[in-house]
Amino acid sequence: MRRLQLLGLGILLAASGLRSPSQSPAYRYIRAGEPADIKAQSRPGFALMGGGTDIDEAFKFLCDRAGGGDFLVLRATGDDEYNFYLRGICRLNSVATLIVPTREAAANPFVVDAIKRASAIFIAGGDQANYINYWMDTPVQTALNDAIRRGVPVGGTSAGLAVMGEYVYTAQGDKPDDPNLDGKTALADPDSPRITLAGRFLNITILKDVITDTHFARRDRMGRLLVFLARLNEPDGKPVPPNAPKVRGIGVEERAAILLEPDGKAHVVGYGAAYFIDADRGSGMTTQMHKPLTFGPFTVQKVAPGADFYIKSWAGDGITYKLSVEAGKIRSTQTANEVY
Repeated sequence: MRRLQLLGLGILLAASGLRSPSQSPAYRYIRAGEPADIKAQSRPGFALMGGGTDIDEAFKFLCDRAGGGDFLVLRATGDDEYNFYLRGICRLNSVATLIVPTREAAANPFVVDAIKRASAIFIAGGDQANYINYWMDTPVQTALNDAIRRGVPVGGTSAGLAVMGEYVYTAQGDKPDDPNLDGKTALADPDSPRITLAGRFLNITILKDVITDTHFARRDRMGRLLVFLARLNEPDGKPVPPNAPKVRGIGVEERAAILLEPDGKAHVVGYGAAYFIDADRGSGMTTQMHKPLTFGPFTVQKVAPGADFYIKSWAGDGITYKLSVEAGKIRSTQTANEVY
């Protein structure tokens, strides 16, 4: 994808109207479009993108809710390729990419001001461990949650989607040479140190008590999401009180996205399905160290592109089936060997 030629950082900062940065060049800010921000009327909404090829419809959903204002792409690594892409499909005052690769950068006043001024925010793909390590419990996290409360639309793809639910698989235990924790590996040892879970990075009300996962079918992640749900619903293998909130899961395939309204209406777009998973309690869980998982049943609702799902009632226009896990093997009420 062709990229815009970069201007000098000092020129960009002076023209944008943002506060001057500190002396430390700890972050990168790359802006395209009008040099000065405008005040725009944002409308809330959330775009949950499963990764892979970007879906124009999902970005247009965010752009439409930005009110023609200033769109901010947040990432911990990478470059500014989204600037050119978004300028091509959306009518916006500006698009900027802000790369925040350290906790030092996440505390910089310029970085916080850039988030505060955004009319829409998109968290790019990469490695969600970076977002947790660099941004959690910093002014970046505070600014993001303030933006959500103000009604700024927020989206994420791949790692960006992975941090949108109340609970997050942080990927802290993944090895650099083996970053994909697949379903088979997770099911074989649900207490593995690779399975690291955290909570409350982003405070999106409609995604409370939800954990999200991405690249779902292509990278064989159904099994690991079932493990996450078992761990969160019966910590340490012990049943939680009956009145405790139940944690549910949402998995999104590559080249698919969920366009989520604040009232809980979710519309699936793109070329893949979304999976809404509920874990039944009281069935017992085997989580002995280095022993495969036994847990279930889980109720899965698979929603195809063009169909809707309603988060508040946890029901929608999809195919419903049951999964259970016995000694690390998934059993389905669908046809033999059919998990999805």
